[in-house]
Amino acid sequence: MQFLSPALLWVLLALAIPIIIHLFHFRRFKKVYFTNVKFLKEIKEEKSTRSKLRNFLVLLCRLAALAFLIFAFAQPFISKDDTAKTGKNYVSIFVDNSNSMMASSEDVPLIDKAKKRAEEIIKAYDPSDQFQVITHEMKGAQQRWLNQENAVAAIEDIDVTPEVSMLSKVYFKQKQTAPNEGNHLSYMLSDFQKSITDLSLEGDTMMEVNLLPFQAVKENNVAIDSAWFEAVVPSLNQNNKLYVRIKNYGNEKKEDIRLSIEQNGQTRPEGTIDIPAGSSITDTINLLVTIPGWQELNIKIDDYPIQFDDNYYINFNVKEKVSALAIHDLQPNRYMTALFKGLSQFDLQNNQVTSLQYDEFKKYDLIILSDLRNISSGLSSELNTYAENGGNILVFPSFDANLENYNELFSKLNINSLKGWSKEERGVHKINTSEFVFSNVYKSTGNNLKLPSTKGNFEFTNFSARGGEYLLKYRDGQNYISKYKKEKGNVYVCAAPLDKKYNDLTVNAEVFVPLLYKAAFSTSQNEKLAYTIGKDNVTEVSGETNGNDIIYRVKGEEEFIPGQTNKSKNTLISFNNMVRQSGFYNLTLQDKVVKGLAFNYDRLESNLDHMTKQELETAYGEASNILDNTMNADLTSIIKQKDKGVALWKWCLILALIFLAIETLLLRFWKL
Repeated sequence: MQFLSPALLWVLLALAIPIIIHLFHFRRFKKVYFTNVKFLKEIKEEKSTRSKLRNFLVLLCRLAALAFLIFAFAQPFISKDDTAKTGKNYVSIFVDNSNSMMASSEDVPLIDKAKKRAEEIIKAYDPSDQFQVITHEMKGAQQRWLNQENAVAAIEDIDVTPEVSMLSKVYFKQKQTAPNEGNHLSYMLSDFQKSITDLSLEGDTMMEVNLLPFQAVKENNVAIDSAWFEAVVPSLNQNNKLYVRIKNYGNEKKEDIRLSIEQNGQTRPEGTIDIPAGSSITDTINLLVTIPGWQELNIKIDDYPIQFDDNYYINFNVKEKVSALAIHDLQPNRYMTALFKGLSQFDLQNNQVTSLQYDEFKKYDLIILSDLRNISSGLSSELNTYAENGGNILVFPSFDANLENYNELFSKLNINSLKGWSKEERGVHKINTSEFVFSNVYKSTGNNLKLPSTKGNFEFTNFSARGGEYLLKYRDGQNYISKYKKEKGNVYVCAAPLDKKYNDLTVNAEVFVPLLYKAAFSTSQNEKLAYTIGKDNVTEVSGETNGNDIIYRVKGEEEFIPGQTNKSKNTLISFNNMVRQSGFYNLTLQDKVVKGLAFNYDRLESNLDHMTKQELETAYGEASNILDNTMNADLTSIIKQKDKGVALWKWCLILALIFLAIETLLLRFWKL
């Protein structure tokens, strides 16, 4: 047995006071004279013996009552490990408020049970202790330490959130915010899904960890995992293939799952699908886009009772035409112009090099340098800025190109330089179908695919550090067309002029058309179709106007002002976890839609497999306390017994009262 306040045991010395009083208290007797004292002595001796016995018993009762009263104030306890916490407690409580906690156990959502248990934990400690309430959002305000009353109020204000944090991140936050004094205790109230339970507790003695698991009836969940287009950007008035991956997380086959899509507010069914247990399938949807602009698409399935992952929202922009600018010296390339006229999805603008308007470069998806002999330093600088901001450049050097001018541009773009002109005739031998430009273009690249040939070409330096990648290659291994990454943009360089006298690329439509089309959209492949709620999502927009007085807004299911950082001619938009509801949103500037956005709930919790109490015991039993969470368990008493052992002070008070009652009975009913 131990005492929480052993210093109070010194008060037991006060027990000597009643003993001293009892021993040294002499009662004065009054003399009475009798004629015959024969019988008086016998009576006196009898009463004296009875009086001594009663007084001795009364003394024992008083001593026992006083001793047990002192013991009660010293708070005795019995502990399993012979230790108990003394001093101030700092108790950090994590309440899992993710979507999975909306599952029911005995018709009560797990989140409600967790909040009730959290309040019981707080009541198990003293009013002088401090408390911290953390949820998956891990807001800055949740790092503060609260008193009992405010902690209970914080528990009551907890709502379900779409955000999900790994438990290791939660535990790190608890340790990071713990003061450098007192006892540190961590409580985690969760369903402990396997997808988020990644704790590492071995060897950590700085904080006592207590895990309180909640378990619901196991459900078989089906979720839309992701969606993507076959082409990097869907085309107008064409059937665009949309791939949808749907996953069955249960251990039973799910049949007749209805799949439908809602396109710009109009819903159409896409049939039913069957998904084997524990596997996924990828379904294909043919999507026809007839109106240019931002397209809102909601892919839906019917699956009960878990529904937070039954919708998948995507938002994408379909341009009416691909906008390209061809810069030439005196005359535009007539073969390229004729080719573009036959392509309705392209809008080609030919412009002489001497009459360029640099501020309009940002309007074009692709800029083509068509057989320019000289490139001015001003044009070099503007092209460099254009590429850095996400533009795409396709370079066809003239056979009599000014190497100094070109190499000045290539140096800025960090690509290999021109060395000299070769009149050797060559044929392109190899095409790189694993690179974005020519990927998913051809069913087969056998002998039926005609590749370009040239009657002269430039040779290049070969510095691997500049990261060039070949798209088309000559038989001798030299690159015919190379691709270089420049900041957010791409630069494509052909070793031969575009002039048909030296290069038959313009009459080779099966290579030239996909080269132009996909090169124009090569930077768009990084544009997100959808964002995930709860993650640090950012997007970047071209700033038509830049300044601190320009304020972007996000409008949709919720409306807020996002964070924005000006970067040269672009603006970085950060959502800072301000989106809490899935759906469609628009990034606007002065009520004009700049960009369409789609947000989805995190699929991390779609897998409902959770760790049982036995699995938690095996994984974390040695480094933490796995607390019982049954409906009838008195959690407050369990925690007090865990922290302070079996408290005996109540029994001490009861015994003190019993001995006082015995004393009263002795004094009242034992007559001398």
